Formats: sequence, C-alpha cells, structure tokens
Amino acid sequence: MVAARRALRRGGFQVQRLGRLNDHLVFVVGSPRSGTTFVGRALGSLPGFVDLGEVEPLKAAVGELVGLPEDESARRIRRILDRTRRLGLLGGLRAVEQTPGNVFVLAAVQRAFPHASFVHIVRDGRDVVCSLLDRGWLRAERGGHDGVGQPFGAVARFWVEPGRRGEFSQVSDARRAAWAWRRHIEAVRGSRVAVHEVRYERLHSDSALVAQGLASYLDVAVAPLSRVLRRAHGRSVGRWRHELDEGQLADVLAESGTLLDELGYA
Repeated sequence: MVAARRALRRGGFQVQRLGRLNDHLVFVVGSPRSGTTFVGRALGSLPGFVDLGEVEPLKAAVGELVGLPEDESARRIRRILDRTRRLGLLGGLRAVEQTPGNVFVLAAVQRAFPHASFVHIVRDGRDVVCSLLDRGWLRAERGGHDGVGQPFGAVARFWVEPGRRGEFSQVSDARRAAWAWRRHIEAVRGSRVAVHEVRYERLHSDSALVAQGLASYLDVAVAPLSRVLRRAHGRSVGRWRHELDEGQLADVLAESGTLLDELGYA
C-alpha cells in the first residue's frame, strides 16, 4: 500500500510495532490545488506527526461512500485508515490525511474519528482554476484515468449536481475547474463539521499569525509549525490576473462568482 510505504519513509520506524493507534488524526481538506498538500506535509513534518498524503484506497472509495448510510461509510473509512496506519507501523504517531474528496463524506469521517481535527484550506477560486487548467485534469480532450482509476477529462464526477450532469461536459474547461472549486467549498460548508479555516493567501502574507491559530487549534508548539509554514511562497497568489482571458474569467464568475463574493475574493 502506497500510503503505508510513504509513512515508513517518513518516520514510521521511530515507533513500536505494537500499541494503540493515535486517533487524534488531522484531516487537511479543501479543493484540489488549494494548498492542502503543502499544509499536510508541513504538519506531517512536526515531531509526533506523520503525513499519509492522499491514502489511495480512501481516495478510490469516496465516490461510493457518498451513497452509503453515514454509519456504514464511517466504518469503511475507519477500516481503511486503521489498516494503512498498521501497515505503516505508525503506533502513536498523529497521522495527517489530505484527500480532497474527503469533503464529500466529512460527517462520516468525523463519525469514524470523533477525536480528529479538520483543517480547511481555502484559496481564491480564480487561482485554483489557473492551477487546475495547468494540470489538465478536467480538460475536455483529455482521456485516461488517475492512479486510482478515476477518469480525467469532462466526465461528470460524483460531486456534480444530478440535474446538471449533462451540462458539465459541455461547458468550458475554465468553468469546469471553477465548478470543482465551488463544489468542494460547498461540501465543507454543508457538512456541519467544525473546521479550522486557513486562507492560502495568508500562508504567505502572515504565516506567523496562521501558525499561532493552527498551533492553538491542534495543541502543538508554535515555533516548529511557524518554521515550516514560512516556506510558503506567494508566487501563485493573484496569478489569475495575467493568466485568465476575459472569456475564461467570465465563465469562472458565472459558475462561482457568488461564492467568491461571500469569501471576500471578488
């Protein structure tokens, strides 16, 4: 299992093979390309923590989990992550998981791990669109699948509203990317799970303040967290201003302008 091997490389041998697993996990959630990977790795580098990355069996299962009763979904999530941690010999380490799709089963994740913490990374949706366009995951002409069998291209994902599934494949790449950003944000809001919000832009402009709030929320020392968060750079903040043309920006605003407004980005 990839996540277990990764955990071993990141410090699993520091702990004993036996003993109870630490159930105070940290789930870093947010839209793809919003900074979840950076924050997950930063937290995972702290003493007593380990970054699992995106646990592939969980990532592959999310589309099915959203259709299950919450208790069954919670049991499956628990089983996947317990198995991953045991295979990784993680013992008492505090695991950090960062699969973006978790936002769509967030209540089940909380039910599976009542002592878990949830860190929600929020980034300007227009910059997220630029990054998603770079990756090409939602590009109309792209075929194939990712590492867990999920399709690339304009195929409607499980998170597309049922009444708009046909529309998803017909809109522009930029609008599909904005659609993905909006749906991930809405999923966190609709879950009613309490989260600690971190703005991507503030990681660069005031990482010390972000570190203070996050350290207090996670009950960890401020100094080491502040040091790793200082590695954040601001080169991609505001990139939409010179990368999105008028048509692309109009499509982004048509799909997610209201949410951008509510979040203070518009």
